[in-house]
Amino acid sequence: MQRLTGFFDHLMRRYLPDPFVLAVLLTLLAFILGILFTPHSPANMVQFWGDSIWKLLTFTMQMVLVLVTGYVLAVAPIVHKFLKKAAKLAQSPGQGIVLVTLISFIACWINWGFGLIVGALFAKHMARAQQAIDYRLLIASAYSGFLIWHGGLSGSVPLTIATEHHFMSGIMGVIHSSETIFARFNLIILGLLLVIMPALNWLMMRGLDKTVTVDPKRLEEPSVTEPAVIDSPARKLEHSRLLALLPGLMGLAYLWIYFSRNGASLTLDIVNFFFLTLGLILHGHAGRFLDAVTQGVKGAGGIIIQFPLYAGIMGMMMSSGMGAAMSEWFVSIASADSFPLMTFISAGLLNMFIPSGGGQWAIQAPIMIPAALELGVEPAKAAMAIAWGDAWTNMIQPFWALPALAVAGLQARDIMGFCIMHLLVSGVIIGGVFYLAA
Repeated sequence: MQRLTGFFDHLMRRYLPDPFVLAVLLTLLAFILGILFTPHSPANMVQFWGDSIWKLLTFTMQMVLVLVTGYVLAVAPIVHKFLKKAAKLAQSPGQGIVLVTLISFIACWINWGFGLIVGALFAKHMARAQQAIDYRLLIASAYSGFLIWHGGLSGSVPLTIATEHHFMSGIMGVIHSSETIFARFNLIILGLLLVIMPALNWLMMRGLDKTVTVDPKRLEEPSVTEPAVIDSPARKLEHSRLLALLPGLMGLAYLWIYFSRNGASLTLDIVNFFFLTLGLILHGHAGRFLDAVTQGVKGAGGIIIQFPLYAGIMGMMMSSGMGAAMSEWFVSIASADSFPLMTFISAGLLNMFIPSGGGQWAIQAPIMIPAALELGVEPAKAAMAIAWGDAWTNMIQPFWALPALAVAGLQARDIMGFCIMHLLVSGVIIGGVFYLAA
């Protein structure tokens, strides 16, 4: 374990470029592959790229708000105290690694956006409580919880196919979550990962030949300076508790109405609305709230500049037909027994170029679902194989790690050596279940 973990850590720290550079390299790779393996010209590929580069703007803003509003809520005094006390439950670095992994898994199962930020923020509190802990592995452990998001309550594929009139309903019908999220094979995957991944992170900690701790100064929470004298009407408004409480109460009223009508359905917009509402109430006034926003937004630069590049990559893969051709090749070599496994692997590969569950489903579903029906494979199982493949290679896709890295103050190369181990072990688990459950 020590040699393997050390090898991957050294490899990633030496050769993995900044996520922005990686996005540029993937853009060039998709461009070249499109020219070589499709009938499209360089001009066509440039057009596909340019036409798509702004198609993730809504999602980009949602992710920025996940980061900022999650940060604002986490540094609210009462939440800060709660996380600090929870971190003290761990009595050793090993217990800290396991606890952070479990909390992140549970939070990501509930909602991936919520879990992504909560896991990273809780990890920072754990680093304060256990100062001898390896900070890189701690953040990687928090990020490993993101592995299960597509098998949880906010998985975009299972939620899509459970919706009336989804675009594949004419072929596969509407499939209830009892056949996907709560299906036996999915619960087996979740159970195995919930046991094995915390153990893997603990073993990697035990195998480290050198513990890399974090400078305590990097873990200091930003201090909010209250004015000694509120000496103007404008200052009084900025520090009015009533002006923060009123929109907060309106937000709580809206959330009550929403959940009364929609049950426990969580979307990114609702998660952000929830964070924003509680942030306003718990910070007490606009001055403190805006100070926290200013601190939180500092880490959003990577998201703002990189997500458009991935939108362009997605456009080239979809419009050129490369994504469909890749899926068709895996179908051509699959049998009824191997089809779920092949679907899982193909989705994992495609996810490196299209790190969007919805975008990937739009490409693969029209190919994989008819093929599954023809081979006698349950469409629900094929759909979840796509979903798990999309989640699986997120472990080595810095696109999704950006919010957690921004919170932690680390670079992708700092954690990706550990994440390769997450990828390898989880790939055996998930792929094995899909093969045996075929």
